[in-house]
Parts: sequence; structure tokens; C-alpha cells
Amino acid sequence: MIQPKHFLWRVEGKVGVIVLNRPERKNPLTFDSYAELRDLFHDLQHEKSVNAVVLTGEGGNFCSGGDVHEIIGPLTRMKAPELLEFTRMTGDVVKAMRRCPQPVIAAVEGVCAGAGAILAMASDLRYAAPSAKVAFLFVRVALAGCDMGACAILPRIIGQGRASELLYTGRSMSAQEGHAWGFFNHVSDLFFEKAMEVAKELASGPTAAHAMTKKMLHEEWNVTLDQAIEMEAQAQASLMQKRDFLRAYEAFAAKRKPAFEGD
Repeated sequence: MIQPKHFLWRVEGKVGVIVLNRPERKNPLTFDSYAELRDLFHDLQHEKSVNAVVLTGEGGNFCSGGDVHEIIGPLTRMKAPELLEFTRMTGDVVKAMRRCPQPVIAAVEGVCAGAGAILAMASDLRYAAPSAKVAFLFVRVALAGCDMGACAILPRIIGQGRASELLYTGRSMSAQEGHAWGFFNHVSDLFFEKAMEVAKELASGPTAAHAMTKKMLHEEWNVTLDQAIEMEAQAQASLMQKRDFLRAYEAFAAKRKPAFEGD
């Protein structure tokens, strides 16, 4: 595992916690923090001691997106090959988030804008404080809403019409609106505690099964129903060969809670 320098990383039990930690600027991303996030999520594909991840921000905000002075300004002076290298690198963050087997849970409060909104969107679950405001701001800087997978992922979460409005206008979506639309799973003042509670529950569960659920949720976007059903048949058959499946049966028969070990 990499040891990031541009955000905080800690492990509590089997839960990894990422804290974006530039509170004086509402936790914007830089070239370095993008790259470190990509590398950390990539490394998690091979990390057996972390079974779930919580992603949050410090100081009352989640993430204000790409740093205006450290990213936006330099981008205006780059040539086409450098710009494409950057946009591919930011997209690789989302690819790594979707490919890591661990469920990723965003704990969101305050500003959640631009690339910050993408990080929340690319997470598997999202828990919010009432103060959360999500904005896909790309149009505000004369860029398209199609950034880091937004046009593919956001409509699947909240629907095509709602996603279109947010991506065309760049307006903020409130926590209450996000909950009503299905973007947020839950809204409360104890949003971080709720995210950690769910993360710990998932981390103690059948991790191979969770990883397979995440994989299928991602891969079945682009297949027919018949193909999806066959993929799921093969997935379930493979999990039925795992020891956790036997543990679940034995626990049920003995009328006790199963203790899953992930194998």
C-alpha cells in the first residue's frame, strides 16, 4: 500500500478511512492528490486486510473539486497531449474506485463540488449531513458535464432527466433533494458515524460476496438481460464453493450469527 502525502489514510479494524485534508480551501484536489487517490484505490485491489473504505473530508466540507490555482490555472497553459494525459489520469481514479473489491462509502457534508461530486458519485454508498450540497460544476468553467464518467454513472443513480439538469446547469443539489432522488442513501447529523457503522458491518460480512456484488453492479451495465443472468449464475455458483457459504449454512442450522472470514 502507498503511504499518501496529500490526504490522510488510516485503518480502523478492517475499515480504511480516507480524509481529504485541506480544510482551509474546502479540501480541493491537486495533481498529486488525484494521482495518490488513483494509486491507493489501485493498491486496494490486492489488500486483504481492508474490507471496506470510507471517504470523507475535513473541516465541515467534503471536497470543492480541482484546485483553481493549482490545477485550473496550469491547465489553461498546457498543450493537447498534456491535457489528455491529465483527463485520463482523473478518469483512472474512478476506474480504480470501481475496480477495487471493497465497498466505498462517501460521508459527505458541506461543499461537494466538481471532482468532489464525482468522488461521491463513484462511491458505492453515500451518507450525507443536512449541510451537503452537491454540484457538478464543469459547465461553470466552460467544460462539458461528461467528466470522469459522470454521463455514464449519474443517470443510473438519479435518472436521465435529473442528471441532465444537474450536468447542464451546474446547480447545487441539496442533501434533502439528493436523498429524495436516490443519490444519498441517508441524511442525518450523524452521517460519518452512520457511514462507519455500515462500513464496519460490511467489513465483517462475506467480503468475497460483497466484492462479487460490486463487480456485477459495474459489469452488468453493458450487457443484455440474458447475459447478466448468466453472469450472475456463474458468480453465485463460484461463491457457493466458498467456505463462507458453508459457515452461513452451519450458523443458520445452529441458530447463531455466522462469523465470516472472507474465504
